[in-house]
Amino acid sequence: MAGAHLFVDISAHGFGHLAQAAPVLNTLSKRLPSLRISVRSGLPAERLATRISAGFVHIAGTTDFGYVMHDATRVDLAASARAYREQHADWDARVEREARFLGAQRPTLVLTDVAYLPLAGAQRAGIPSVAMCSLNWAELFAHFYGRESWAPVIHRQMHAAYDGAERFLRLTPGMAMADLTKVQEVGPVAALGTDRRSEIAGRLGSARDERLVLVAFGGIDKPLPVADWPAAPGIRWLIPEAWKIRHARASTIEGLQLSMLDLLGSVDAVIAKPGYGTFAEAACNGTPLLYLRRENWPEQDCLIDWLQRNDRCAEIGEEDLYAGRLVAALDRLWRQAPPPVPHPSGAIEAAETLLGWLESATGSARGRVAGDPEARR
Repeated sequence: MAGAHLFVDISAHGFGHLAQAAPVLNTLSKRLPSLRISVRSGLPAERLATRISAGFVHIAGTTDFGYVMHDATRVDLAASARAYREQHADWDARVEREARFLGAQRPTLVLTDVAYLPLAGAQRAGIPSVAMCSLNWAELFAHFYGRESWAPVIHRQMHAAYDGAERFLRLTPGMAMADLTKVQEVGPVAALGTDRRSEIAGRLGSARDERLVLVAFGGIDKPLPVADWPAAPGIRWLIPEAWKIRHARASTIEGLQLSMLDLLGSVDAVIAKPGYGTFAEAACNGTPLLYLRRENWPEQDCLIDWLQRNDRCAEIGEEDLYAGRLVAALDRLWRQAPPPVPHPSGAIEAAETLLGWLESATGSARGRVAGDPEARR
């Protein structure tokens, strides 16, 4: 019997979708070494490989844009509306093309994080499909455009694609998704880094007691005027090289030649926007976090509520962040009592569910109902 083939579509709207999908794919590969994985994404193969240790074939392309962004914290609502209206103007034809494409790939299962066109295409092609994420674009679409006269038809098409999947694996923390009928909640998904602080200190030539603060806004950037920040004795800022900023107390992330995960596991704090990948990984690595709220982003409330229970964290205002008034906020953050570090159980839980479809294609699920994860129990 031919081995199982998993076709995965990973959104390139930032890096958080890759952070969610990669631990699940890595777990699946260990559990089912014969599994073939194809990954379609707008992210380059090199970026995918920094997170996905399992072997995979990269298919360059993207079927979702999420939302057009002004920057990491602000949505361009007008441009996003135009993009959605264009995408759905010939929706049935798009679904048909996607169905033919997926049929030619001959996957055992289609998994998306969190595009909905592949789900609609898989349903038309008769291929099982599963969505996995902390959010879905339909719920955000209803939030942003629910009162627009042109929106109901588009929302129905989006919702039908998500609700037609065999499952929606809702990661913890995640939005409610109360209007979807096949939601299955799984635990936090996060990769763990290695504490390499001594290596960082050696490369920077810094004292071991110097505080390291990582400034990371994910794949959608938000440059900050670090060069104008006041002196912060005893603190070193780790910032993206792309900002092209020189500051006596700042060093570039890229110059350290370490993975973002190892950096996250080594620093004293991270400054970020609310996003699943950074929040879940900071908490599961026990790293304190200062966050800048996103403008009108409905997912952030559930992320912040969860982080407040599972990590040392605090909000920072945009005015204070841009001015570099951070020392007092960081001192308060470091004085917080650390809560128990959460266990990232979600990758194993999600993999267990997906194996219900994949193992049947390898012959390793004898006696089970093919494609039924409940038969694993």
